[in-house]
Amino acid sequence: MTELQLFTRFGAALAIGFLIGLQREFASGTRSQEIVAGERTFALMGVVGALAAMAADQLDAPLAFFGVILLLGLFSAVAYFIDAWRGFVGLTTEVAIIITILIGALCYWGYLSLAMALGIATTALLSLKLETDRFVRSLTREDIFAALQFAVISAIILPILPNQSFLPPPFDVLNPFKIWLMVVFISGISFLGYVAIKIVGPEQGIGLTGFLGGLVSSTAVTLSFSDRSSREPNLSKPFALAIMIAWTVMFSRVLIEVGVLNRQLLGMVWKPLTAAGLVGLLYGGYLFFSQRAAEKGNMDFSNPFDLKSAIKFGLLYGLVLLISRAAQMYFGDTGILISSLLSGIADVDAITLSMAELSNTGDVELHIASRAVVIATMSNTVVKGIIALMGGSAVLRKALLPGLLAMTATGIGLAFV
Repeated sequence: MTELQLFTRFGAALAIGFLIGLQREFASGTRSQEIVAGERTFALMGVVGALAAMAADQLDAPLAFFGVILLLGLFSAVAYFIDAWRGFVGLTTEVAIIITILIGALCYWGYLSLAMALGIATTALLSLKLETDRFVRSLTREDIFAALQFAVISAIILPILPNQSFLPPPFDVLNPFKIWLMVVFISGISFLGYVAIKIVGPEQGIGLTGFLGGLVSSTAVTLSFSDRSSREPNLSKPFALAIMIAWTVMFSRVLIEVGVLNRQLLGMVWKPLTAAGLVGLLYGGYLFFSQRAAEKGNMDFSNPFDLKSAIKFGLLYGLVLLISRAAQMYFGDTGILISSLLSGIADVDAITLSMAELSNTGDVELHIASRAVVIATMSNTVVKGIIALMGGSAVLRKALLPGLLAMTATGIGLAFV
């Protein structure tokens, strides 16, 4: 090891320790509490970790490293008991000290990228105390139960399902493992959106609620804000903005789903869907600058996941997959497009995943699959538009209609060019 490498590794240990210590010092200032280690002590702890690793290396004695860790661990334990005696109960700073020492050792061993990633992740986690505490307080028993069910379907049920089909065409598309994998995929996207709402809170603004709600269910956003617009007509334009944002997020969600499953199909659907999304964003910008209300967007979102809804989606996805395959076999490309139009009315995820799978296996041509995805997406958007136009206020209808027509015309037009 050259001197330059040594200086680089010890410098990284010093910098990472200083970063973590800076956060601890700042956090203690906000609580008016003295802590056992600040930015200087943490920086030194990082260097100690690197020195301990170097000593063990030079002496060819791993016990030297463990001895240093044990000694500083004892110091941390004493500091914890002193804090507890003073009435400050918590192990956060003491655990951060141990982590900093080990990160310093990683720096000496040459794992600089891992050490920096762990240092940044540790600092970020320490800084998010208020957000994580609020997130935990907002959890309900149903949320915990839903998370456990999601873990069951992804980590227990999925691995044991057979990854093959046992039936002749068109039933050969019914692969239990692939169907359930799509259930996990869609449930995960919705679940992450719900967690994001739990972290920031649904009251952070109507526009932000529309964005996060679009990750969970753009239909739910449409229904909720359309109903509220009839009761609060003075907020119709902000509600229209939230609905437009939710629809645009739905386009992004479809692109993500296709991109994960079939890159070739993504290359064909991204233009019409991106163009439609950009039209929605531009019109959303117009709504944003034309409305002056800065109201909160308080809206109740139920947890989007439970085992019953997962099974329902799995059955729906399998049914759409079977119908699409049978329509292609018996009615050709026209059958695919008609089934996509009808499927999109109920659920855009199922038909999107079905087209991605069928075009990936060669059962449906890419250009037909791309048109089917766009038709389903636009069909779903039109249905939500009808919901808003029928259930919303007159101002909401007037605000949404131009954007709805422009988005739909753009997507369909580019899909069939």
